[in-house]
Amino acid sequence: MNINSDLTQAAKVFFNESTWVPSPLKGVSRKMLERDGEEFAATPTTPTTLVVYDADSYFTNHIHTGGEEFLVLAGVFADEHGAYPVGTYKRNPVGTEHAPIVKDGCMIIVKLGQFQEGDDQDVTINTASQAFIQDERRAAVQYQALHAFKQETVRLERWARDSHVTLENTGGIEVLVVDGELNHQGDVYNKYDWLRLPIGEALDITTGADDCTVWIKTGHHTYRL
Repeated sequence: MNINSDLTQAAKVFFNESTWVPSPLKGVSRKMLERDGEEFAATPTTPTTLVVYDADSYFTNHIHTGGEEFLVLAGVFADEHGAYPVGTYKRNPVGTEHAPIVKDGCMIIVKLGQFQEGDDQDVTINTASQAFIQDERRAAVQYQALHAFKQETVRLERWARDSHVTLENTGGIEVLVVDGELNHQGDVYNKYDWLRLPIGEALDITTGADDCTVWIKTGHHTYRL
């Protein structure tokens, strides 16, 4: 199954125009943003997915052979290690395992199988309890640093309303709108819409009438091409 798997091409998925696809487990559904491989392939896939857990749903215990990275977008995600409320950014390194059990329902964006060799940091950050700081290079941008390893960076950014925001692209850019609105090349992106740009295509957007909060990942295509 190949969905937006060519990293040399731009890709976009609009939340309200995509459909939920049931997973193999009851009560868990997905909107696939990027995927390269089958559900139960011998070679691990590298998917990026929006996942919704219904109330009182679960996922069987599994090992992350390529690592797991996720951001809680709504509700509370939980497993045997703890509960992660909306706004929590989590990284489970290669070899970790867990069995999600969700009481009241939640939604996350999750990336699997994409950790670089040597990136073994276990990260848990509740962004709702952290302050944004000013990006000294871009006046319209405030941010929270979530993770960095070699050329890869992950941040939560807040872009000021009615602003023009640009970013050089030397290693790939991926953006999920967490709140607010932005315009890119004539397309309007709202809450939970997703955009991916290939290496060399700079980010160049304008924001709407309100501040726009995005989860943004950069530099991560250089080790996947």
